[in-house]
Amino acid sequence: MIKDEKKLKILIINYEFPPLGGGGGVASYDLALEWGKKGQVDVLTSGYSGLDSIEKVSGINIYRSRIFFRKSRDAATFLSMLSFLVTGFITGFSLCRKNRYDVINTHFAVPSGPLGYILGRLFRIPNVLSLHGGDIYDPSKKMSPHDSAIFSRVVKFILNRADRIVAQSTNTRDNTIKYYSPVKDVEIIPLAFHPPVIPRVTRERLGLDKDSFYFIAIGRLVKRKAFDTILHALSGIKNKKIKLLILGDGPEMEYLRDLTSTLNITDRVQFPGYVTDDEKYSYLNNADAFILTSLHEGFGIVFMEAMFTGLPIVCTNHGGQTDFLTHNENALLLNVGDVETCRKYMMKVNTDTALYKLMAKNNRKKVKDFYAENIAAEYLKIFNEIKK
Repeated sequence: MIKDEKKLKILIINYEFPPLGGGGGVASYDLALEWGKKGQVDVLTSGYSGLDSIEKVSGINIYRSRIFFRKSRDAATFLSMLSFLVTGFITGFSLCRKNRYDVINTHFAVPSGPLGYILGRLFRIPNVLSLHGGDIYDPSKKMSPHDSAIFSRVVKFILNRADRIVAQSTNTRDNTIKYYSPVKDVEIIPLAFHPPVIPRVTRERLGLDKDSFYFIAIGRLVKRKAFDTILHALSGIKNKKIKLLILGDGPEMEYLRDLTSTLNITDRVQFPGYVTDDEKYSYLNNADAFILTSLHEGFGIVFMEAMFTGLPIVCTNHGGQTDFLTHNENALLLNVGDVETCRKYMMKVNTDTALYKLMAKNNRKKVKDFYAENIAAEYLKIFNEIKK
């Protein structure tokens, strides 16, 4: 439980915040909701067409700085992230002048990290840096910070000047130490999860078959998610009643649609595209199992969402999800890119009723460990330790 403390003024800096981006934005939103119950929470983030520049949502003050060259809600471009450093600084400078913040919580070492560092130094505000995985290590990108001479130096500089460093998983902490050797300890606080109220929607209303077995995958359609592994696995499954839903949007959409056509499985794969939270949970609640074959996940808030709805999980074994997903207990874990094993596990989830029930039961129980109130309290302990 969150103890009664002096009301804190917290500035969250995250270049992505709902409805922009993916799990990193959702994670900071879930924390903001809890912190807002005990104090003032302002969020400095990037703008997008159709979104208000200033908005109050559930007691959270959201300030969206205008950026350039962003083409979709789901994926940022390098130039859009670079522009956030400039426009975000202008907005952040104004906010810090008007408010005497007790702490800054910066999400992502890049691109948000430099803003948190500069504003913290200028206004003498302690800065807690939250790492989400892809900001320090992304094997799908040629310019991943861990493999770039320039960006690795930037990340190391930001890490060593944060007042505290928080990683969302053991994997993210280990990658931080392996590639950047920060002088400070890296603490682990997992992502927070708010139990949703799931609307009652039938399969018929969603356009789904009553008697098919649906795997559901959720995420931005980017290379790191490796959705093509699932498609190749599905193409080798003879049972035509086993189908796939891929929720999300992004630059890989056209490639994935073309691949389903090439593999002759267009009648077994649906791409609902960008969906609202209510729509997402409606699909999850009507699906039979969750699947994600990412090259790497820092944590994966979508796993929490699947666990809450009691879905067995098939996923890769490389990333933060191994902190809470255990093979043959609440998930089936495979090596990255292993199409044959992915196919084998998809069929096993479909046919092994006892294992299915065990994984579903364990996931409903395990997800309670990540409820937002408890996770937010861990951060508040740090904030109260370092505030000036």
